[in-house]
Amino acid sequence: MARILDVWFYGNKAGQLVQDDSGRLQFAYNADYLGSKQPWPLSVSMPVGAAEFADRVARPFFAGLLPEDLIRRKVAKLLGVSEKNPFSMLEVIGGECAGALTIYPEGTPPHEENPDDIQILDEKHLDEIFEHLKRHPLFAGEDGVRLSLAGAHDKLAVRLIGDKLALMRGGVPTTHILKTLISDRHDVTDSVHNELFCLMLAARCGLSVPQAQMRRTPNQPYLLVERYDRRWQRNDVVRLHQEDFCQALSIPPENKYEREGGPGISTCLDEIQKHSIEPLPDRLAFLNIVIFNYLIGNSDAHGKNFSLLYEEGKPRLAPVYDILSTAVYPELATKMAMKIGGRYDPGEVYLRHWHRLVPDTAVARKGIEKSLADMATTALDQATKLHAELNKENITSPVLDSILALIKKRSTRLKP
Repeated sequence: MARILDVWFYGNKAGQLVQDDSGRLQFAYNADYLGSKQPWPLSVSMPVGAAEFADRVARPFFAGLLPEDLIRRKVAKLLGVSEKNPFSMLEVIGGECAGALTIYPEGTPPHEENPDDIQILDEKHLDEIFEHLKRHPLFAGEDGVRLSLAGAHDKLAVRLIGDKLALMRGGVPTTHILKTLISDRHDVTDSVHNELFCLMLAARCGLSVPQAQMRRTPNQPYLLVERYDRRWQRNDVVRLHQEDFCQALSIPPENKYEREGGPGISTCLDEIQKHSIEPLPDRLAFLNIVIFNYLIGNSDAHGKNFSLLYEEGKPRLAPVYDILSTAVYPELATKMAMKIGGRYDPGEVYLRHWHRLVPDTAVARKGIEKSLADMATTALDQATKLHAELNKENITSPVLDSILALIKKRSTRLKP
């Protein structure tokens, strides 16, 4: 017998996700939703007006709301379901997802926020909470917790109330993502320092990024990143919709890397051109992100690390997120997640390969050359200043030294 989940979107029941007896998924918008004043689409891959979306489209989109890799396996085990069954996982933890979706069993309305939903996290015991998080990612299986976050590392969605962190139960909106040190790999050190530096540097280089801050427990640092898909509206937290490029292109999350079928740079640029309400500035912004990732050595910038953010149903390129210099860790893969001009190896990328990312005209080539030179100059200058400023604040790590050295090396390759 078919199983059904209600899909709520900005507080309206937009449609239903159905799993048939063979495990295939199907999504269809409700007639009442299609007849409403604002029938915005959940995805550019699922436009309103179409009848039904079969497994080929529905599965990549909804599976893209879930955690990945080891975290997904742990969560599935805690929930007592198969990691390959996104329907069953969303049935339990789909109350608070990325974007404006909330997912509940058929006939169950979304949970209405109340004071009992707020559990202030005792900062004196955060180290204990972080240890618990390693064993219970996203606090899956905990009573009343219905959180789902994409990604492959430990993180937790929380709400910042004043200066206090709170775990929100019932699937009500959160405001920040809490990231601990990457603990499942001994060869990835000081990941919090790494991501903080990269986010702060990106902002100084003119990229749109969420606000981030480093905090500390008695035993370790952690990163607190503001959610760009949430917004305070008076005394309420409201959801903004987003989807990553794999969801937009109906690509399963396990195929997020270009060499495994995921989107490449040209595909992302085409998607921006087709769907963004401001395609030209968004294409330029995307290319600047690609250049920045090259400079800092972020080889893990795959299709799920770029997104569209919606305002009243209209998409724009989302701010930069999940940026980390992976090249400073010798044990990690050096090949980039997306090719630059046909090359995965950053050491094989020259000016002619950057030219292949833009139209074959003199104006376009001069434009990308200027962007390369400007970003190289700005990134090196600002990285040097930021490194010194963080050092004065006692935020130090050999990883930061390595990132700065890498930017110095790679910036020379981009300057004329």
